[in-house]
Amino acid sequence: MTQDKLNKRAKEAVMTYNSEEAKAVAKDAIASGADLVDIIQSGFTSGIKEVGRLFDEKKAFLPHIMAAAAAMNGGIDILTPEITKQGKGADQGLGRFVICTIEGDIHSIGKDIVAIMLKVAGFDIVNIGRDVPLNDILKACKEHNAKFVGTSALMTSTMVNQKTFEELLRKEGIRDKLITNVGGAPVTQEWADSIGADVYSENASDAVMKMTKIAG
Repeated sequence: MTQDKLNKRAKEAVMTYNSEEAKAVAKDAIASGADLVDIIQSGFTSGIKEVGRLFDEKKAFLPHIMAAAAAMNGGIDILTPEITKQGKGADQGLGRFVICTIEGDIHSIGKDIVAIMLKVAGFDIVNIGRDVPLNDILKACKEHNAKFVGTSALMTSTMVNQKTFEELLRKEGIRDKLITNVGGAPVTQEWADSIGADVYSENASDAVMKMTKIAG
């Protein structure tokens, strides 16, 4: 089966909330030696974005978003171990990268995709989850001796915590030891500049491109 056909199946599985089909596509992609990252980007992610668009247009509702996310996660859970095997490993990596969704925000799909792709690119990823208190992010950065920290905010009401986190890092005297990356649907380059973040990432591909350039 061609890459395009696999991507189309993955997208349709998410849009029809079909977890079993999403898992089947993932297994078929692995068996056929397909580009697994492309399956995530052009298949599963494309599907969840389309469901999100329908939600914005009030043609889909919260249960549809949740069902689509469940289908997507079913496929990604199968792909992730295989993608990880393709990574360079921590011993050859580009540095330790703490990543999470900011305090007050329970979204995780986009952040998890970024984490997977950064790992494949060669970063040593410490994914500490979603709705993470700022002090816990700080603690993780210290404990893991991180070089990079990325926070995602999917709502305008939680974006402010990215600014507060920048201030917390400065207060703790470790801001200069870290490269900070901010992302999320409402986040912009202007916002990143205004809060003093080092990098703004529009999406997973953008994050990998910018962060590998900095790390390299």
